[in-house]
Amino acid sequence: MLSLKKIIIPLFIAFVSLNASAQSKSGLRILKKHAIKSSGGWDYVTVDAAEKKLYVSHGTQVNILSTATGDSIGVIPNTNGVHGIALVKPLGKGYTSNGRDNSCTVFNLKTNAGIGKIAVGTNPDAIFYDEFSKKVYVFNGRSNDATVIDPATDKVVATIPLGGKPETGVSDGKGKIFVNSETTNEVVVIDANTYKVIKRYKINEGDEPSGLAIDRVTNRLFIGCGGNATMVIMDAANGKNLAKFKIGDCDGVAFDPALKMAYSSNGDGNMSVIREVNANKFEFVENIVTEKSARTIGIDLNTHHLFLPAAQMEATAPTAENAHPRPHMIAGTFHVIEIGK
Repeated sequence: MLSLKKIIIPLFIAFVSLNASAQSKSGLRILKKHAIKSSGGWDYVTVDAAEKKLYVSHGTQVNILSTATGDSIGVIPNTNGVHGIALVKPLGKGYTSNGRDNSCTVFNLKTNAGIGKIAVGTNPDAIFYDEFSKKVYVFNGRSNDATVIDPATDKVVATIPLGGKPETGVSDGKGKIFVNSETTNEVVVIDANTYKVIKRYKINEGDEPSGLAIDRVTNRLFIGCGGNATMVIMDAANGKNLAKFKIGDCDGVAFDPALKMAYSSNGDGNMSVIREVNANKFEFVENIVTEKSARTIGIDLNTHHLFLPAAQMEATAPTAENAHPRPHMIAGTFHVIEIGK
């Protein structure tokens, strides 16, 4: 007959183990899906947490949703092939990168009315506002360069050759800009004062880097590499590759500085969650099921909710010119997935 001690101790160990495992998870789940019925493809989303607005790139326009209700509260038209949206809140203006007509649309943040257009490089893709230099950076996928815009004048003040196809860019808030170079598997470092490339960091075990986020406190870069479904974590001070994790076909990365969590949106149907334990220790938390095609991501740093655009897709018939075409979106199925607790 087993003693009471021999029964209780294993049960206690199992309980502690299960409890620790439960606590290690993020607790995140899909909360809502916000439908956007208009047609067109998509790319980046941008969250204005203070104003409770979500800007969604969508074909030839930007749809604006309320993050509080999910309702449509505005549209910015005539943004042909829009990829990204940057907000310059001190000046009350926003900027879109229009990939099909090599321009940026400038719009009023209160009225959504267009203010003007600025010619940039070829196929502008990612875009963001650097608070340190007070400049808008536009990364041009085909001309392999960055256009720098002064939002005070809406004039181009610099064009920076990058030596590869740029994807997402971020700032450390202290004068350095970091941008993924998808074709050279590097992070390119730009001096925000001189508009010059000052360093190139090799991503040793990442292929086709796309998504990028930064923890400004620890100076760590979280690099989502879709080519080999890997997240590489890098020291932004010297380019040292610190860790890597298997994720999915990533196109977007977000970081929550309050929770110390990095999120990778993977187009194969999940979102990977990586915890930053400290500046040199990181751990894989879990994959949260999303939907196939949910490959980009935006984060609300007030609510800690995440937003991933997606749509139902179907196969495209091959042609003589294109034997392996990309799947296309089923009309009327575009929506934004909201994830939170």
